[in-house]
Amino acid sequence: MNTTPEPVALRLLDREFHIACAPEELEGLLESAQFLDRKMRELKANARTPGFDRIAVLAAISITHELLQTRKQKQQADPELTEDLALLRRKLEQALAAHVK
Repeated sequence: MNTTPEPVALRLLDREFHIACAPEELEGLLESAQFLDRKMRELKANARTPGFDRIAVLAAISITHELLQTRKQKQQADPELTEDLALLRRKLEQALAAHVK
């Protein structure tokens, strides 16, 4: 597998950026850039001062907030899932034990 980074051109709000990227990460990078571009365009449409730097910072804050909220939800769900799986395991063990007798 070739992991030598290659230059990739990305467009954000009609500006072109060149980023080095390993070939196996290209698809994820392009998807990320498209997501960021959509978020920046959404913010630009609603911004009073639509400077590129300001839009980029607002997009970064917005995306980071979404990421942290998702992580928090996952952390809250993990213990519940572990508890549910433990209960299910106990029920299965009880059912198997009753069936073996």
